[in-house]
Amino acid sequence: MEAPTNVVLVADVGKSRCRVELRSGDELLGAADQHGFPGVHVENGPTLAFDLLLETVAQLPPGLPVSTLTGIGAAVAGVEASAEKSQELATMLAQRFSVPAAVLSDATAAQLGALQGAPGTTLIVGTGAVAFRFDEAGVLHRADGWGPYLGDRGSGRWIGQQGLQAVLEAHDGGPATSLSAAAGALVESPEMLPGWLAANENPYRAMARFAPLVLHAAEAGDTVAHDIIGKACRILTHTVKLASGAEAGTPRVAMLGGVVGSDFFAALLRKSLASAGIEVVAPLGDGLDGAALAATRRGLIQERYIHRDGTNWPD
Repeated sequence: MEAPTNVVLVADVGKSRCRVELRSGDELLGAADQHGFPGVHVENGPTLAFDLLLETVAQLPPGLPVSTLTGIGAAVAGVEASAEKSQELATMLAQRFSVPAAVLSDATAAQLGALQGAPGTTLIVGTGAVAFRFDEAGVLHRADGWGPYLGDRGSGRWIGQQGLQAVLEAHDGGPATSLSAAAGALVESPEMLPGWLAANENPYRAMARFAPLVLHAAEAGDTVAHDIIGKACRILTHTVKLASGAEAGTPRVAMLGGVVGSDFFAALLRKSLASAGIEVVAPLGDGLDGAALAATRRGLIQERYIHRDGTNWPD
């Protein structure tokens, strides 16, 4: 059997999960995933990301041609907060595997994957929410993605938080909602919700996990839940409008992320975007595809936002 060629290691080292794939062109040779990490920007962040990535690579199925790598592309949380630490991580990866390495933010990788390097806007709605647009000159235009304290409005965390707040409001005598019964799977009484949330290692992820229950309740006709989802769609539409800015012609956006994986939510969001004159286009790939593109191509319009180790790339 002929050995795979042009083997690249691609990774999505996020706050919730770390995923790695070994690819040869469009062929997936193997994959592994585990927990995430706080971000490359934190103290000792490059080492934390490096160790986590190596641990995940070690979980790949045995017998894969890891030793024949030609490049590494890693989409990593926290990149936008520290170029220096991102560069350090790229150097560590290149030295460990003896191949060129590219490190980029998870949002940049998602935009790269969704539009395959072309200019345009991508909306990512997961635990957080951010809209990214790269214009023809490769300049980044961003809206939101400012984290759970100051932003990420309309995200999975935001939807889940609004749902939990609605449960507490109903408990206080506000509008009744079926979300109260849904929260019963978490705690015996709504009064216990603040303590339950505080005890969670990652309260933002815990709130995001309530989002599917809000979506389900909204789809089933719960008025309170439907109002939450409607507001999320309006917020996200505004976020896309801000990122699109002065984009020529009809603004277009590709949508990615776990929340838009809900057909119900995606349909409502498309309707909201259409009412604002924004066309939704199907994404051509995801963040791992974007990381692979960064690993195999240089001279992308997004190049200034990709941190490379400095290894000479072959022509």
